[in-house]
Amino acid sequence: MSILKSRRSFLESAGFTAATVGSTWSSFAQAAENKAVPDLIVINAKVTTMDPAQPRAEAFAVLKDRFLAVGSTTDMKSLAGPRTRVYDARGMMITPAFADTHNHGGGEQLLFGVVAGDPYGCEFTTIKAIQDKLRKKAATLPPGTWVNAIQYDLTKVKDNRQLTRQDLDAVSTDHPIEVMHRGSHSWFYNSKAFEMAGITKNTPNPVGGTYDKDARGELSGRVTDTARRAMIKPGIGKRETFSPAEKARRELAGVEFISKKYTEQGLVSVCHNENVLDAMQTARAKGTLLHRVSYEVNGDLLEAMIKNNIRTGFGDEVLSFGATTEHTADGAISSRTAALSRPYIGITPPYKGNLVLTADEIEPWAERVHRAGIRVNTHSNGDVSIDHTLTAYERVFKKFPRPNIRPRITHCSVMNESLIRRAKALDVCPSEFSTYLYYNADKFGAFGAEFMKYTMPYRSLLDAGIKVSTGSDFGAGPYQPLMAIQGMVTRKGFNGETWGINQKVTVDEAIRCGTIFGAYATGEDHIKGSITPGKLADYVVFSDDLHVIDPEKILDVKVVQTVVGGVVRHQA
Repeated sequence: MSILKSRRSFLESAGFTAATVGSTWSSFAQAAENKAVPDLIVINAKVTTMDPAQPRAEAFAVLKDRFLAVGSTTDMKSLAGPRTRVYDARGMMITPAFADTHNHGGGEQLLFGVVAGDPYGCEFTTIKAIQDKLRKKAATLPPGTWVNAIQYDLTKVKDNRQLTRQDLDAVSTDHPIEVMHRGSHSWFYNSKAFEMAGITKNTPNPVGGTYDKDARGELSGRVTDTARRAMIKPGIGKRETFSPAEKARRELAGVEFISKKYTEQGLVSVCHNENVLDAMQTARAKGTLLHRVSYEVNGDLLEAMIKNNIRTGFGDEVLSFGATTEHTADGAISSRTAALSRPYIGITPPYKGNLVLTADEIEPWAERVHRAGIRVNTHSNGDVSIDHTLTAYERVFKKFPRPNIRPRITHCSVMNESLIRRAKALDVCPSEFSTYLYYNADKFGAFGAEFMKYTMPYRSLLDAGIKVSTGSDFGAGPYQPLMAIQGMVTRKGFNGETWGINQKVTVDEAIRCGTIFGAYATGEDHIKGSITPGKLADYVVFSDDLHVIDPEKILDVKVVQTVVGGVVRHQA
C-alpha cells in the first residue's frame, strides 16, 4: 500500500468523515502528485478554515498568492522545498482575513479634518474640547467659510448632553459651522449656518427630516436626514478649496492611512462607499493599497456603468466594482432616526423616525440598476423601511428574474419573523452593524428591551439560513473585527449593558459572518472567505484562541500578523 493510500485509510479509521477526508486528502495529494513546491508553509497552528469540508486544520501551504494545501503539519512539511519559507505559529489561532461589507473610510478627513470624537473606540470627550478644535480651525478660514467637524457622538460626551446651537455660536458667529454626528444622519449647526440657509423656527420639516426645536420652541441646532439638504445647497457659504494637486495628495494620503489601519486589525476585504477611486488606483500602483476593495458606486460612476454595460464584478481581485452605494430609505440607529413601527422611548412628542423613501420610490431605481446587472443595495434600518425595501425588491425581481442576484440591504437592523422570511426568499444579503453591539450599547435604551430582541438579529438570520455579513459603517462605528466578534458573542456593550441576548452567536458563527459570508455578499466566495486550496491566501494570526479565551476579553487579543495574497501586510 502506498504512503498516500495508507494515510487515507488511517484518517478514515480515525473517524473523519468522507467529505473531510476527501478535502484533506485531495488538497495534499494533489499538491504532492503535482510536485508543487509552496513558497510558504504555516505549521503548528490552530486553523479555523471556514471551509465546511475541513473546518479545522493545523497547517497550510501557500503558492504565490493562493492556498495550495491544508492539513497537518507533517503533510505540509513534506511539501516543502529548499526555498520554502516556514512560519511556526506555535499554537496561535489563524482565521481567514476579515471582510467589512459597509464602510465609508476614505481616511482624508481623519488626517486633515476636525475630528470631534474617537473614531476607533469608546474614549469620551467634552463639549469644550470640541469647541476648542472648531475655534482652531475657524481661525485659519475667512469669515463666511464653512467649518466642518466629524465623529461627534452625543453619548460619548462627558457633559451628558448633546451639542446646541448656542455651543456652536460660542465658537463663531462669523463662520457657518456643521458638526456631523458619527452616525451621519444628524448634524448640528450654529445660528450663522441657519441664517445663511434661510431656516427659521417656523420652517416646516421636509418629508423624511427634521429641524429640531428646544424647550422654548427655538432651533436647537440639530438637523436630521433630508432636512440637511437645505443647509448645504450651492451658494450657501464658501468652502475651503484646494488645488487639484493638493486635493489628490490629500485623498491619496487618506487612502494609504486607512488601508494600513485596516490591515493592522485583520481587515482585508472592504466595501467602500466614498469617492476616492482615483486615489485607490494610485495607491495600488504605488503598492500602498494594502487591502482589497469592492468599490460601491453611485452618481456619475453608476450612470457610466449603466451606459457602458459595466456590471458588478468588473475589475480584479484587488479592486473591482461592487454593488451600488447604500440607496438611503430611512434614518439611522445611532441618531435615533431609523423608521420604526413604534415610537422611540423618551422622545416627546412621539416620534418613529424618518422614512426617506417608500417602496414606490425605491422600485424604479432598483429596477433600473438591477436590469443593468448591478447589485442593488438599499440602506434600511427600521422595520418599516425594511418592509418597503423588500416590497420594492419583490416587485422588481418578479418582473425581471435573474439567478444569483444576492441583493443587499445595508444595516437591516430592526426586523421581525415576517421580514426575515421574506429576506430569505429573495436571498437578501444583510450587512448588519457589527461593532455597534459593543460600541453603541449606551444608545439602545431608546429602543427598549423588547425591540432589541430583533435588533441586529444575527441569531435569527443565521437560523433562517440567511448569509448575513458584518458591516461596521465606519466612521459611524469602529471597524475592528475583534470588537465585532465580542459584541456578537456576548451582546454586551463597553458600558456593561446587555441587549438582545437571544440574538447572540458562537465564535465560529461570528467569524463566518465576517469572512465567508462577507465574500458571499460581494459574489467573491469562490476566491476568498475561507482557508481553502485555490483561494486567495488572505489570513490573520491571533495571539490567543478566540474559542477558549473569556468572551469579554476578545477585544484584547492581539492581531499578530495579517497576510494578503501570501504577503505580510501587518506584523505586530
